[in-house]
Formats: sequence, C-alpha cells, structure tokens
Amino acid sequence: MIQTGTTEDCLMRSENYPGAELAGRISSDTIIRRDEPLSKRTTLRVGGPADLYIEPASEEDLAIVAGFCAEHKVPVFVLGRGSNVLVKDGGFRGVAICLAQPCFSRIEIAGEHLHCGAGAKLKTVAAEASRHELTELEFLEGIPGSVGGALRMNAGAMGGAIYDVVDSVRMMDWSGRVQERSAGEMNTGYRSCAMLKTHIALSAVFRGRRGKREEIERRMKEFSRKRWESQPAAPSAGCIFKNPGQVPAGKLIDELGLKGTRVGGAYVSAEHGNFLVNDGTATAQDVLELIGTIQRRVLLERGIKLETEVEIVGE
Repeated sequence: MIQTGTTEDCLMRSENYPGAELAGRISSDTIIRRDEPLSKRTTLRVGGPADLYIEPASEEDLAIVAGFCAEHKVPVFVLGRGSNVLVKDGGFRGVAICLAQPCFSRIEIAGEHLHCGAGAKLKTVAAEASRHELTELEFLEGIPGSVGGALRMNAGAMGGAIYDVVDSVRMMDWSGRVQERSAGEMNTGYRSCAMLKTHIALSAVFRGRRGKREEIERRMKEFSRKRWESQPAAPSAGCIFKNPGQVPAGKLIDELGLKGTRVGGAYVSAEHGNFLVNDGTATAQDVLELIGTIQRRVLLERGIKLETEVEIVGE
C-alpha cells in the first residue's frame, strides 16, 4: 500500500466532496467512481468500498491524481489485480488507484527484453515471452496479479523472484516526477520493496534470453500444473503469511492440524495451509479472526510469530 497523510474529515461530506474538483482537472477518459465496492476487485472477494476509485487514462492524469491526493492529504492505496490485499469491511477512507487502463498494460519486445506496463498481467508477460522464444520468465505464469503489484511486494514463485529478471523500473513520486532505477537500486527485501512504498510503479524492463519454444512451453505447463495441484481454486488472497525462517508457513500450519479451521465463511484451505479461502459468504472480519486464531496457535505451540504477507487496508 502507498499511503499519504491522514483522512480529512471532509472527504465524504457532499458539500466538500473532492471528487468533483479532481474530475475537473483530469481528462474525461479517466474513470472516477464514488463508494466503489472493493470486494469485487480483490481475489478474496471481501471488503467494503473505497471513498473514491480512480483508473487514470494516462501518466499525466496519474500525476494529477497523485498531486491532488498529496495536496489534500488524502490516504491512497494502489490496487493491482487484488491478489495480495485484504480490505476490511468498513472499506477504505481515501482513494484507490488502479492502473487498469490500456496505456498501463502494454507489452513491447525489444530483442531479449520486454518493456511491460505496471498494469500488465504477469501471466500475459510470461505468454508473450514464450511467443517470442524468450526463456527465464516462465515462473511468472504462476504469480497471480499485475507487474506493478509484483514489483511492490517483490513477488516470487517456483523458485524464481521477480527482481531476478528485472533490469529497471520506471516509477512516479507523489509530486508527479518520473524516474527510472535499476533493479539493484530498488532496495528490495523478502516480499517487500522499500522504493515502491513511496513511489508508484509505472513499468519495468524484464530480461530474458533466447530459448526453444517447446522447452519454454513445457516448463510453463509444468509450473501451471504444480500451481493448480497445490493451490485452491476457491477465492483467496494468495499466501496469507510470510514464511518464517524455520519452516514454510503452509507446512507449519499443516503440522499443527489447522487445515480446515473455519471462522464464519473463511477457512484454511485443504490444498495449502497458507491459503485462507472464502466459501462465498465470508466477511473480512471472518478472515481477520481466522488469521488471529492461526497466529496465536502457532505462537503458543511453536514459539513462532507469523507475520502477514497480504496487505491489510481499510477500517
């Protein structure tokens, strides 16, 4: 989550509603909605509405939105494809920005490099690399979500990590200034990227190498098979907990017999202990209480403090 300031009391008062002023500054192609339900925009399918939901139509409009939020001290979070976020039932008192418009989803091939917008699906990046016979990027097929979200959380799967195959990242700060940094300058850690806590990812250059399409496609199919065999098909937010150093979180939860543990409509997946799934009736509070139940049990029986990997936002 990228956040600026604190919520102004006037944000939802109709006479001072900032959406109208903001709409007057940006192009008509930018989508701006009030009280947008975020449950339908997250893979866990829970959570309340955002005061404002905005899909900028261009980098110029994004810069205006960023500057507006900084000027008015309105909290902001940047929503990718919603696969690593838990929005609380009260919703988000601020602005949710989603880079879902076509200008942020382009993928262009230049030799052995792919120039990918932050809104591009990682699955699409992997498919385009395969189509152009570029290897090393097959593991991206197994990471749900967008390029921007994966960069922000330093995502990984199948033994690969995103910054292993990224040369550079373009990003914008809250004044609207755009800069480009090498992957080594992004200050990454386990499931985190310090630079993208204060900047919005715009695009990245991925590095591949020439390979045989048959081998690339074979690896992608194998990764896909492993993912579907080990992960639930029901709505989830991906891995809920970071892996502690001693043992993978999913294995730890399994060893403690916590698979199937339920709070309301949320329960621990039978396929993977680090996935909490929604049976279609869960609330965000159900998920939060289940997270707490697991954390307390693990701390009591193993002395390990599990930290959440999923970003929790809202009230």
